[in-house]
Amino acid sequence: MSRDLDPEGTRLPITVDSTSNGEHFPVPLTRDQVHANAHAHERVSEHSKRLGWSRRQFLKSSTGAAATLLAFNEAHAQFGKTGGYFDIPGDAALDVELAQATVGGNEFIFDVQNHVVDPSAGWRDSVNGRRWQVVLETAFDQVAKCTPGTLDCYGSSQFIKDVFMDSDTSASVVSALWGPPDGNPTPIDYAVEVRELVDALGGGRRGLVHGGVSPNLPGAFDYMESLVQYGIAGWKLYPQWGENGFGYYMDDEETGIPFIEKVRELDAPKIICAHRGIPLPFLAYEYSHPRDIASAASMYSDVSFLCYHSGFEPGIAEGPYNPESDEGVNRLVKAHQDYGFQRNEGNLYAELGSAWNACMGSPEQAAHLIGKLLRYFGEDRICWGSDTIWYGSPQDQIQAFRTFQISEEFQETYGYPAITPEIKAKIFGLNGARVYGLDVDAIRQAAVNDSVGQFKANYLNDPNPGFESHGPKTRREFLSFLKENNGRPG
Repeated sequence: MSRDLDPEGTRLPITVDSTSNGEHFPVPLTRDQVHANAHAHERVSEHSKRLGWSRRQFLKSSTGAAATLLAFNEAHAQFGKTGGYFDIPGDAALDVELAQATVGGNEFIFDVQNHVVDPSAGWRDSVNGRRWQVVLETAFDQVAKCTPGTLDCYGSSQFIKDVFMDSDTSASVVSALWGPPDGNPTPIDYAVEVRELVDALGGGRRGLVHGGVSPNLPGAFDYMESLVQYGIAGWKLYPQWGENGFGYYMDDEETGIPFIEKVRELDAPKIICAHRGIPLPFLAYEYSHPRDIASAASMYSDVSFLCYHSGFEPGIAEGPYNPESDEGVNRLVKAHQDYGFQRNEGNLYAELGSAWNACMGSPEQAAHLIGKLLRYFGEDRICWGSDTIWYGSPQDQIQAFRTFQISEEFQETYGYPAITPEIKAKIFGLNGARVYGLDVDAIRQAAVNDSVGQFKANYLNDPNPGFESHGPKTRREFLSFLKENNGRPG
């Protein structure tokens, strides 16, 4: 076993901090969140002493996660934040079996938004590549784990540890990053290498890749044709991105519609995933709005459209749906309604990457985020995504969602449903598996004896999770790398 990543037990297993995924300014913690973290540390110290364990030993166990989430409940209740809570019996903080029965689970978890970087860094030989290099070397403290002079801590080994060893994830999509093919830190060749490594270890279709396209660049359609040979599982867009700072709309006749028509023409899955929301800094804001993905989906019923981030905007507090509010997830819900989509029907899906991570530390925002998506999109049209590896392992996101519940008060007031185990199973993976055509039973069966499963079984005898998040945590850190990057996000 390598060195312990947190021998003194200084980090909680459920991370609530100001970390950004590198695409937006960090959002400072609220007073109640600061208090919740402090209260959780106090509870961890108390419980570990009662059990006669070290803090690290306690935190690595299922009781550590249960105790942390229970402490969050206590702290937020003190501030009157009761719209959502983590449904965990109090004794789970001291009972390993009870804790495992609560924070553990056997859902099929299909993460449709993961990221990985080619550590060989051949992509640095262009202007766009050098911009990305600055991001990776200055914006994320994960770089401290890299072998000096390399970016290996963003590569396949770290990806497999974070996603498959330190979390309950069953299958994963390596999703493309923004920018043109030259200088993109996730070139298709490397993404395919990672997919093949995951599948070789997993004995089945555990790994998928996106074909990333910037249709507003010359030669984009020829590039799309070349991507088909790689067996891509779908297409990834960043409509806000453009060489001159201006993007395009997915339903415009100059760029968006021709792209969709090309997707329909090619012999590849008719799945389009688009970054909508989380406005990229110093690019024209209007092109981050999710209206266009609903419009495009209404025109092409034979194509599945996944709205990555669900239109979420960091720093905008999620509340109940208000059609007059042109902010955050409300924008996606309004577009969904305006273009005639019905609950649990149609080809438009909401994806939770970064949105859930940002809201899970604020129980009322979390309740509104999940509640309004369930009320309007429905439990069959929401997909799980974590935006890993930017935040470290997604296990804390999984455990938080696995135990999360909307209060009866919010259910009655806003018409939100209770989040049943069946609903969670659909969101965690069954919906995404249906969209991507995965054989859930076959993957589950293969996972029992495949190399990933065997490695994980051995690893869990002495796990070494870092409980770290890796992005910029202050406005100063974020501005620093933007300055080095000529004011561009990539």
